[in-house]
Amino acid sequence: MAVHNELGQRGEQIARAYLENAGYRILNVNWRYARAEVDVIADQGGTLIFVEVKTRSSTDFGEPEDFVDRKKEKQLEFASAAYIELKQHQGEIRFDIIAITFEHKNLFKINHIEDAFWPS
Repeated sequence: MAVHNELGQRGEQIARAYLENAGYRILNVNWRYARAEVDVIADQGGTLIFVEVKTRSSTDFGEPEDFVDRKKEKQLEFASAAYIELKQHQGEIRFDIIAITFEHKNLFKINHIEDAFWPS
């Protein structure tokens, strides 16, 4: 497996643990619809949270969250609409980004951005 894939998987594991420790209930991981994927779908008090996890080994080229562009937001919107319909969810939703930057092998920084964007 490519190093960047391993880093991404490790970041997703860290993000899930972070969310669970913060009281979120993880509903799905790497949920796919057509060509779109949501890294983590969680519930917090009846609110569905669609989470994009971005992991980087450094910030030399920018913060991890800077790499969630409009195209990625559109894919998340597309997948979330399908999930909401499938689950017949009637409550609130939110789109978050969890940005993880590794400073050393086992030392990392987490930036949880709630309400990172809203569907257009």
